[in-house]
Amino acid sequence: MMGADYDLVVRGGTLATAAEVFEADIGIRDGLIAALGRGLGRGTEEISAKGMVVTPGGLDSHCHLEELGQDGSAQEESFASGSAAALAGGTTSFLCFLPQWKGRSLADSAPGYEARARASRADYGFHQIITDPTPEVMEREVPALVARGIRSLKVFLTYDPLMLTDRQFLQVLAAARRLGAFVTVHCENYDAIGWRIEALLKAGLTDPLQHAWSRPPVVEREATHRAIALAELVDQPIQVFHVSCEAAAAEIAAAKARGLKVWGETCPQYLTLSHDDLQGPDFAGAKAVCSPALRERAENERVWRRIQDGTLDVVTSDHCGFSFATQKRVAGSSAYGTGAAAARPDGTPMFNAIPNGVPGIETRLPVLFSEGVSKGRIDLPTFVRLSSANAARLFGLAGRKGSLAPGADADLVLWDPDAERTIRNAGLHHAIDYTPWEGMAVKGWPEVTLRRGEVAARGGEVLAQPGSGRFLARGPYDLARPRGVVPDGFDAAAQG
Repeated sequence: MMGADYDLVVRGGTLATAAEVFEADIGIRDGLIAALGRGLGRGTEEISAKGMVVTPGGLDSHCHLEELGQDGSAQEESFASGSAAALAGGTTSFLCFLPQWKGRSLADSAPGYEARARASRADYGFHQIITDPTPEVMEREVPALVARGIRSLKVFLTYDPLMLTDRQFLQVLAAARRLGAFVTVHCENYDAIGWRIEALLKAGLTDPLQHAWSRPPVVEREATHRAIALAELVDQPIQVFHVSCEAAAAEIAAAKARGLKVWGETCPQYLTLSHDDLQGPDFAGAKAVCSPALRERAENERVWRRIQDGTLDVVTSDHCGFSFATQKRVAGSSAYGTGAAAARPDGTPMFNAIPNGVPGIETRLPVLFSEGVSKGRIDLPTFVRLSSANAARLFGLAGRKGSLAPGADADLVLWDPDAERTIRNAGLHHAIDYTPWEGMAVKGWPEVTLRRGEVAARGGEVLAQPGSGRFLARGPYDLARPRGVVPDGFDAAAQG
């Protein structure tokens, strides 16, 4: 008897790529896609995808796992638990964050963090947060990071322990330009938010809803405009993270229309949640506190329209989990908050001391599939672009991730497009004690997730073991290159 042609054949599925939908088998060999076609030869193993939609594995290019604080403590979502949740939800690779704290080198800010990441079950890479761009950091540490495949920098234009001034932001943009790195930006106006917070607290307005009042769309719009203008001044490609509203998206659309290398990202929370979720009994609104803040309900469809017209290129989770019982409702536990931890008379924190962030690494793709594909807002190729293919292009992973082409990693998700589920936290794999999508009915569910040709999750059971994920080093790539256009023809970034 002759040997098998492939290690694994996924047979008879409806394949969805970033460009088209067609029926074919997928032949996998040595963890890579070896062939696409009908009637492929035998596999040592075979999986029937009849009636299933097969997409590339999700690439979540924005999530926070086991992140280290200034005191050396780590967020409760570990790489083992967070990556299990990712795989169960159809995400096979992700990019998370190496922190830097002001007054510290990069190495001193995150000791042992990369060792922690080696417990991941999914493939992973890093963005480097820059909060203190000293000459030592920018001239010695960042080049060394880029040389070993960490090729994207994250900056904040708000948050007390993290924000950069405009001058510092320009320094980061210029260094990234010289190194061929990509820059991602959290766009909100620091001083405007601080001014609003002071006024709200003085007025005695301290509920979770007032978190949104403290940072309305105008402060996101202003910072987005400013970030784009400074990136244009330097001639540095950027992505604006977690766009929550039409006002900010319009700034990105205008930049794209001028030919700038600017991209936009949004998250499921800005497509489905609203001010309504910041209210409720027993301090429940704290569960939905994140930044940028949730908006009025009508804003959800405006953000969807910016997906549909191509302004927003990527949908990530921005998974940043803090359990409700132990952190979200406990005064003094502030992390990624927007002010000093302060208690209200009932012992819950004031809105500006609620830890910022929501858990969503497992629900990202089911919510996007259900609200997007199943409800007819987007087609399957758009879903693939939003969930994996565009992030792979933006972050130097094209050809390896986000693709069903021969030679790509065999990261696949087999979707039952007709499966109806109700999201319950009890059925999720993350370490957090709630989901903001509790009770949400969705149509379309990932039944099988393959990571590099191995079944990593099936029917809600995670099979991949901790430590089986691989680090994704990223080399130079065209999308991160500057346009070659600077004001007056004078290239300030090239002066060092």
